[in-house]
Amino acid sequence: NIDLSMRRNSGKKYVCTADLNSAPSFVYTQLEHTQKGIKNMLKVKNYQFWFCTGSQDLYGDECLRKVAEHSRIIVEELNKSGVLPFELVWKPTLITNELIRKTFNEANADEDCACVITWMHTFSPAKSWILGLKEYRKPLCHLHTQFNEEIPYDTIDMDFMNENQSAHGGREYGHIVTRMGIERKVIVGHWADKKVQERLASWMRTAVGIMESSHIRVCRVADNMRNVAVTEGDKVEAQIKFGWEVDAYPVNEIAESVDAVSAADVNTLVEEYYDKYEILLEGRDPEEFRKHVAVQAQIELGFERFLEEKNYQAIVTHFGDLGALKQLPGLAIQRLMQKGYGFGAEGDWKTAAMVRIMKIMTEGMKDAKGTSMMEDYTYNFVPGKEGILQSHMLEVCPSVADGKIGIKVCPLSMGDREDPARLVFTSKTGPAIATSLIDLGDRFRLIINDVECKKVEKPMPKLPVGSAFWTPQPNLKTGAEAWILAGGAHHTAFTYDLTAEQMGDWAAAMGIEAVYIDKDTNIRDFKNELRWNELAFRK
Repeated sequence: NIDLSMRRNSGKKYVCTADLNSAPSFVYTQLEHTQKGIKNMLKVKNYQFWFCTGSQDLYGDECLRKVAEHSRIIVEELNKSGVLPFELVWKPTLITNELIRKTFNEANADEDCACVITWMHTFSPAKSWILGLKEYRKPLCHLHTQFNEEIPYDTIDMDFMNENQSAHGGREYGHIVTRMGIERKVIVGHWADKKVQERLASWMRTAVGIMESSHIRVCRVADNMRNVAVTEGDKVEAQIKFGWEVDAYPVNEIAESVDAVSAADVNTLVEEYYDKYEILLEGRDPEEFRKHVAVQAQIELGFERFLEEKNYQAIVTHFGDLGALKQLPGLAIQRLMQKGYGFGAEGDWKTAAMVRIMKIMTEGMKDAKGTSMMEDYTYNFVPGKEGILQSHMLEVCPSVADGKIGIKVCPLSMGDREDPARLVFTSKTGPAIATSLIDLGDRFRLIINDVECKKVEKPMPKLPVGSAFWTPQPNLKTGAEAWILAGGAHHTAFTYDLTAEQMGDWAAAMGIEAVYIDKDTNIRDFKNELRWNELAFRK
């Protein structure tokens, strides 16, 4: 709670510390670069999830007392489980139209409330929920559970049946939510089951992504690459649908911020680079190499200060318009991504925003493997070894790296600037998802592909970039064909740490189409799905 705003322009370096064990809540400000590693620059609220239990007064005060008791126990046990990434907050039992409406509007007004989780302990007349649901504006989850796991065969009577009728009440409530056309997450199973808890935890991250979407601001440095279609899009419609603010700045305005970085700050960051990464000179003069690296350090600091001052969480650049910048931002952008900023190349603001959302949704996740922008480059069609080599000219986030990360300085034919420094590595292995948000003119579509990341068969010593190699599900031929039929872009927002279900839920909450390419995909059915969606999602 230290106010550091008055020191922003003082020229002093300062450190804001936070207990990382309290993730996902972080304090955010400009941070001193140290040799301890990359600082986390994500802004994530200390979100809470309200647990609201539905019932009615038909069965008397003793029944309502038990309903409240059971509800409290569930909240306490779920909070103690260690599975949920955010806190559940118990709310009094909802039994009247007035109380439901009041509670939902309080949830709307509470900035820390990310979602209301509803549970129908008994029968809860659905008409009582109409006005509250109609006025509610945040993510909604229906946990369809019951307090007891097993039917008490020896003692069950009608009192128990009336008191524990979630199977009845959940259907009554579910009917009205469906009739009202309200998007929500439905999770079914006993609350103490770890799989149910994990699904609830997964939904919590999606709900935070939904909430944080309206706080994303993308800084466009220059414009889209000329004559490229897929990086274009309707920025007004994106703000209506997703809440994103997408603003353009002349490249030299951000270059002025880069020029203002002091030599002392640059040298401090370069020392951090040299301490943290493997220096791959490959015959270059060490002094000349360091000068190229210093340019990227200056860009990182200048970009970061510009983004912080103007409150942007994502950025796009374009190699065709670099203005006064000495190099295409490479290492600098890679580091900014690792700190939590979204990025898209060649002006691809949609990918930049999606990378930012994924960074937010995975923040604080134990054993996270990384999230990055990627680009499809070249195929391996060798039978049994099929896959797609993923990379970009420079800008792949090192959060996905497996093993050592090196710095190289290599020529770049695009951009007409001096040789840029970049981080080089190969990615981790394992399951992941690649997503592409596209503008079809009359609507947005999110394409979600399950992929399997693998090690390449042989080293690639001359490839001077970070890279990944994956096989799309169900296989390369079907996966690539489906991606192309769906209109998928060559840029992707990629992560090891989220699932297709989570991103599909995000898309549903945003009211946009989502299509899945996975182990069950076949082209005939996929083409039919695209045809049906043309009707279902038409404006």
